[in-house]
Amino acid sequence: MRAHPGARAAWSASSGGYCSPRRRAPSCIGLSSMSSLTEKDRPVAQLLLNTGTCPRCVFRFCCVGSQESYRRPHKDLLRELHDFLENSKDKEDILCCSEAADPPSKRIRLENTEGTEDLNQNGALQHALVVNDENAAPENLTLTVCNVCLGVLQEFCEADFVKKVCQNVNSAEYEFTSFVFSVSLPPQLSVREHAAWLLVKQEMGKQGLSLTKDDIVQLKEAYKWIIHPLFSEELGVPADGKSLFDVSVVFAHPETDEDCHFLAMAHPDCFKPAKKKQSVFTRMAVIKALEKIKEEDFRKHFPCPPNAPKNFCTVVEIQCTNSAIFVAGRYNKYSRNLPQTPWIIDGKRKLESSVEELISEHLMAEFKADSFNFSSSGREDVDVRTLGKGRPFTIELVNPHRVQFTAEEMKGLQQKINSSSDKIQVRDLQLVTREAIGHMKKGEQEKTKTYSALLWTDKSIQKEDIAFLDDVKVSRFPF
Repeated sequence: MRAHPGARAAWSASSGGYCSPRRRAPSCIGLSSMSSLTEKDRPVAQLLLNTGTCPRCVFRFCCVGSQESYRRPHKDLLRELHDFLENSKDKEDILCCSEAADPPSKRIRLENTEGTEDLNQNGALQHALVVNDENAAPENLTLTVCNVCLGVLQEFCEADFVKKVCQNVNSAEYEFTSFVFSVSLPPQLSVREHAAWLLVKQEMGKQGLSLTKDDIVQLKEAYKWIIHPLFSEELGVPADGKSLFDVSVVFAHPETDEDCHFLAMAHPDCFKPAKKKQSVFTRMAVIKALEKIKEEDFRKHFPCPPNAPKNFCTVVEIQCTNSAIFVAGRYNKYSRNLPQTPWIIDGKRKLESSVEELISEHLMAEFKADSFNFSSSGREDVDVRTLGKGRPFTIELVNPHRVQFTAEEMKGLQQKINSSSDKIQVRDLQLVTREAIGHMKKGEQEKTKTYSALLWTDKSIQKEDIAFLDDVKVSRFPF
């Protein structure tokens, strides 16, 4: 459980003293054994729910660090939050009877007060949770789109969505033993989270507490807490942050795309066109602008709480990628009419093949890769043969679908390459790491070569001719 930084000395009514936020005092009433909401969270929870925030985002802003709390079904969370706040209302009614002399401003008001109504006038619809209606049941209320996460922690935490993504993964026929899940969120979510943070910070200030952005559970973090076990069960492999196989989901929300635009007017220096970027409103640019903008300026241009959206986010892309695989070996070239790499001038091929192509076509087929990058330790001219032990080379296979090969399978692949052409032969074919490639390139700048040549002349060479040649200065050109 992550505690509010300003709540390091929280008042305990039953004990008559202060209690640490990490140790629950007898008066700390939890929503359940997993959610761990306390008395100090009630005003914030009520405020956020009334302004259109989903239960999981309520947990985030109440700094709930229990992963299991977020994994519970949305309906269960909504029902238990309803019970939690109803319990608070009942306690308040008792307080009103026993301590009638206390002014209302000194008690936590859980009804829809005038202040909350003012907040709703900013455009936020009241959440589907009405605590002052005794007959209201969360199961019978309509689900509204969260005004902070835009439905990411609602619609996209369900089993149907997980199955849809996993169907895409399985249909791509990748080979993997674990996975890492990455998600790309619309940049305007940062704006909406900032607005909700200002709202919660203001409410907590009334209690003498504080809340920094770092205390809030990040949306991506909470989402991965929920989604990782679901994906792991469906795919049958564990989630691993160091996995070489990545499942990526990209969200968009066109309805609120303009949420970020006022930041470009306030801090244009944060929004500079970037290469290969379709929009200047990147997540990092928006975060930079939010760090610079003053609170009063932000409130002038954006409602706190944020407006309630009509639609959920949409998934615009589901992509799978395997990290690159590196294959190394040595090649001999026996032809004097074969370039190392494709020889193409002005779009026209000069020779029909190359060393690179004769090797890579077999690797591409076996590894089922999207593309490749060939490199070698030096190169030879088209009419020069490469004999002896051969020239070291590596091929980077980009996004391979197959990644596991035994030593025997690599030996068979080597034989397949060698039997396909009499122009080249490869040896020592093996899988290597990215780091191992550095050894092949090491020393290229310092490496020197010595050439010897046998000359014929139409006349005998005299000592004067040798002296003349010795005096000739040879220019050195960097390669």
